[in-house]
Amino acid sequence: MRSANRFLLKLSGEALGAGGIDPRALASLTAQIARVQSLDIELAIVVGGGNFIRGAQLQSLDRVIADQMGMLATVLNGMALRQSLESRGISVILQSAVPVAYAQPIDPVSARRALSEGKIVIFAGGTGNPFVTTDTAAAIRASEIGAKILLKATDVPGVYSADPKKNPKAKLYKELTLDEAIEKRLNVMDLTALTLCRENKITIRVFDVFREGNLERAIRGELVGTVVRP
Repeated sequence: MRSANRFLLKLSGEALGAGGIDPRALASLTAQIARVQSLDIELAIVVGGGNFIRGAQLQSLDRVIADQMGMLATVLNGMALRQSLESRGISVILQSAVPVAYAQPIDPVSARRALSEGKIVIFAGGTGNPFVTTDTAAAIRASEIGAKILLKATDVPGVYSADPKKNPKAKLYKELTLDEAIEKRLNVMDLTALTLCRENKITIRVFDVFREGNLERAIRGELVGTVVRP
């Protein structure tokens, strides 16, 4: 069953810093999350690991090993985010698809229970499998917990018709359907993630998390970023 006030926030590793964890970036992100936690919502987070390592880019290593390293990087970010949120008095549960001593195993039932109790649930470890992105992990977790909206936090204002860094005439979309995003092969999320969201009727909102206040605006449904609807 889907809940209108339950959100899944997909964070890239870069939201926590570049080349590791930047204390200032972590503090800024935590402050944004703490503000929206005061609203009448339930929030789960899927965190990436790109600030440490991107498995697909480590061509000198076996892809399976490289992706396993990337999944462990997401656990590091999850631990840092959990500690930073807890320092603000927020109750947090960390679950990981990769078995580690520092996190609970993935359990959608206990995750939904924790969310209903007002706790934040952080999902780390991707899907636990190589060759799968954290975008797909986010779509799966959103489906498992019954989130109606998947918030994809990026460093750009939304979804463009082309790469705006290469094409200054690229169009910024305010609203799309998932069918359009799939057909036009837009850089929203990977194809598997988009298909899962379409099948489970999950709306995606892509927005710039580095602009102060945007996370709260996105959760309030204000005109920020790009909305991709089922």
